[in-house]
Amino acid sequence: MLREYRREDFDAFAAHLADPVSSAHLGPADRHAAWRIFCSQAGLWLIHGAGWWAVEEKKTGRLVGSVGAFFREESTVMELGWNTYRAFWGQGFANEAAAAALSHALEIRREPTVRALIASANASSLRVAKRLGLTYEADTEIYGKAVGMYTRAKPAS
Repeated sequence: MLREYRREDFDAFAAHLADPVSSAHLGPADRHAAWRIFCSQAGLWLIHGAGWWAVEEKKTGRLVGSVGAFFREESTVMELGWNTYRAFWGQGFANEAAAAALSHALEIRREPTVRALIASANASSLRVAKRLGLTYEADTEIYGKAVGMYTRAKPAS
């Protein structure tokens, strides 16, 4: 289930970003930096009417990660992003949440194209992107790290 961020989500969010294994592809963040990221992701909704959601397990209500359909400052193309907290890896949460974010972008917002920026070593996210029908378009960089840009256009009506 996707829902808005809540203050009580922050400890799990910060722990995820501080974990060097979980954050291996974009780099870890200390608690102070994690707070800025958490607040900026929540604040995207005010600026763009799009942003990040907390991902909750439906049966238990446990927070399992986050997913976004958002715009970066310099981009007019909606970007998808997903993070599953390590205790929940391999359980399909990223696939389900990212599919919901994709549906929101293409069907609700009617964005013509979406993209995801993924490090080539991030095999899990590459599998999610493939399941979503995103295809490789080009190499680029984010935060000084090389990533691939994967895109999907809205199907013609």
